[in-house]
Amino acid sequence: MERRVFLKGAGLFLMAGLASGQAPGRSPRGVNGGGFYRFQVGGITAFVLSDGQSAPGPLLPNWGANPELQEAFRRTLEAHFLNPEATRNNFNPLLLDTGPARLLVDTGRGVASGGRLLEHLALAGYAPEEITHVFLTHGHPDHIGGLVDGEGRPVFPRAELLMGEVDLDYWLKNPSAAVTRALVPFRERIRPVRDGEEVLPGVRAVASYGHTPGHMSLEVLSQGRRLFVFGDAAGHYLLSLRFPQAYLGFDMDREQVVRTRARLFAKVAEERSLITAYHFPWPSLGYIRRAGEGYEFLPAFFEF
Repeated sequence: MERRVFLKGAGLFLMAGLASGQAPGRSPRGVNGGGFYRFQVGGITAFVLSDGQSAPGPLLPNWGANPELQEAFRRTLEAHFLNPEATRNNFNPLLLDTGPARLLVDTGRGVASGGRLLEHLALAGYAPEEITHVFLTHGHPDHIGGLVDGEGRPVFPRAELLMGEVDLDYWLKNPSAAVTRALVPFRERIRPVRDGEEVLPGVRAVASYGHTPGHMSLEVLSQGRRLFVFGDAAGHYLLSLRFPQAYLGFDMDREQVVRTRARLFAKVAEERSLITAYHFPWPSLGYIRRAGEGYEFLPAFFEF
């Protein structure tokens, strides 16, 4: 009897969805996912929020720029079923909900540039007005573009803005178009953060210089659980890990960023820390372990 009741109810639910032109639930038929992945770090609820993907484009030399390694890079990409000439790039901001506070790490590209952060933030159950803090890992457009809307108004009007003091100082003295639009008008709202500073209880800033002059990552510790938020400090999920000397075309200080990655990869591998990185494959959550002379990324087991 219980089985018949269940099947009848399921059938009615399915018919209702089909009658509306959609599969059961809110997503239109044939559309993947809701753009967020929820998980726990001890007592902190975390969400990886997709800002979408880029159109397919060449991976080299931007994601592996060493001239002497181009052929080795190409072979590695092809061995992992990636087309070096046409691969998509992911953009993965992070939300940390501690209960009293809701910290958004990076804001994506902005709606005008194809960013989908706000759409997926809503699907995760949050409004922009509920964000209490925004932490910017660095000043590149795909990380700060979502701070303002098409009219230049703040998207997160109640949030305190946080940014590493070294990177903030650099970009205010050397403003790009994105910085002029998204950071300069709100300079007085931005609180400079130093290496090791606790920005929220259990959330600590970690210097990860090299990709930009003052790039900052975050380390989250709660109830014995650990998460390391790389931002762009981890580079490419294959090339930057397999080749310890690799650097990106986007890296501003190539020697420093190689040292930074070596230090951070060794740290999270030894600590067996869960990690997330801004451009790793969706949902950008996993572990880093040693592999030969380098490292490899192991995706975390996906949980519904």
